[in-house]
Amino acid sequence: MIEQLFGSKTRVKLLQLFYSNPNRSFYVREITRKIDEQINSVRRELSNLLSVCIITSDNTNNKLYYEVNQKFEFFEPLQIIFGGGVKKTIKKKLAVAGDAPEEEVLDPSDLKLVGHIDLAVLTGQFTRDETAGVDLFIVGQVNATALQKYVDELETKENKSIRYAVMSLPDFQYRQQIRDRFATAIGQAKKQVIVDIHNLLEQ
Repeated sequence: MIEQLFGSKTRVKLLQLFYSNPNRSFYVREITRKIDEQINSVRRELSNLLSVCIITSDNTNNKLYYEVNQKFEFFEPLQIIFGGGVKKTIKKKLAVAGDAPEEEVLDPSDLKLVGHIDLAVLTGQFTRDETAGVDLFIVGQVNATALQKYVDELETKENKSIRYAVMSLPDFQYRQQIRDRFATAIGQAKKQVIVDIHNLLEQ
């Protein structure tokens, strides 16, 4: 049903990947690995999505990166389908067919194993914005050993070294209050927000 509605299995997987990871940029071979489809099929569907402006592309360091176009007129309804509750149904359907798609980079439920998380964002090499100088930023009360294990697993999954920083909630709020350079950079950087239970980035 979903594949028929959106044209192909590869297209459905691509839409889920992009809408599950707004502000995240991916290059072709990374996409191919994440959704487990043939590169020719991925290239063809990327071209189709580009042609209708659902995604955008940009060349950085001789690599062509793709990300979801948040200015696309139907971004919000597609976000509801592929980045929200309906996404779970799509996952289930694909899993039944033996083609379980890639999960988000960070699953908020997995972060519970690290500790109490007030804020978690991806930036840096995930969004191609080095403003903050880190790739993962976490605010909360965390277990250092559990966090290191989590980061190690994330590095293995993403096949890249992850720079991360952790702060307590009072410390981050104080830094926001005094307009600390790092806190300001986090607020202004292009990022994917995974958890923000106090709307810290809206303050």
